[in-house]
Amino acid sequence: MDKDNLIDISSVDQTELLGVRESKLKLIRTFFPKLKIVVRGGFVKLIGDDETILSFRECFNLLLIHLERYNSLSINDIESLFSDKGKQIIDSNQPDHVLVYGNKGIVVKARTHNQRKLVSSNEENDLLFAIGPAGTGKTYTAVALAVRALKARKVKKIILTRPAVEAGENLGFLPGDLKEKLDPYLQPLYDALQDMIKSEKLVEFLETGVIQIAPLGFMRGRTLDNAFVILDEGQNTTESQMKMFLTRMGQSAKFIITGDITQVDLPKNQKSGLKRAIQVLDDTPGIGLVFLDENDVIRHPLVKKIIKAFKD
Repeated sequence: MDKDNLIDISSVDQTELLGVRESKLKLIRTFFPKLKIVVRGGFVKLIGDDETILSFRECFNLLLIHLERYNSLSINDIESLFSDKGKQIIDSNQPDHVLVYGNKGIVVKARTHNQRKLVSSNEENDLLFAIGPAGTGKTYTAVALAVRALKARKVKKIILTRPAVEAGENLGFLPGDLKEKLDPYLQPLYDALQDMIKSEKLVEFLETGVIQIAPLGFMRGRTLDNAFVILDEGQNTTESQMKMFLTRMGQSAKFIITGDITQVDLPKNQKSGLKRAIQVLDDTPGIGLVFLDENDVIRHPLVKKIIKAFKD
């Protein structure tokens, strides 16, 4: 069979694309009655003349684009996208600064000037520091960049990590094994991923190691190749931990370190590795540094006022 007569759909949710008991596929077939369309083994097989097959592929690609963006595909979507205006609909729904089309209609985009600087700096540098107070979207934007890179197959895995330093708490006194103790601490990273990746796919990625979430100590001794790696809460690393983390960088890797240098939870006799890193690595080619502030806060409006009050 000519490869031009096959469309690979193995990477998408086939039930969402084709419908329960292929109900959506039956509708799709009505638009191309002269074409035989068979689904088997993660492929759509097309039998017909070359011109009709080409026309079908163009329309079907619009469905795949829509499904990738919105993680859903309705009967109305199919009817609209298979119409003469299908391509115009796709083009008109391409807003600026969108990073990921997440679950339940969530559109993740760079919403502020400094968030857009974070995105552009990530494109220009393999190592990036994103510094700013809580609520400025630095971690969320970084996770979105990682998910986008994974979906585009620019990296093979995502690794998210945090130093195991608690804000006034002690993990040793929490019940459960190490994973049970650490999961609540790493929950913000899970929350971001759950907005951007369908739950079944996220479980699969976590089980197979395509996405890894672990405390910083688990990075020691590793070389992180072909990975998008995010170190969150970087202000709570010691200088030796920061050096250890930065030297894990392997081939074809992207590193983003996020943190708030005004909220260091380390013991008073330990210096922040993030503060030290941005001092010694400033102006180093290939390393980006973006500062976010209260103008980038996208949480409750009071958060912006709280940050400004504490800064004053």
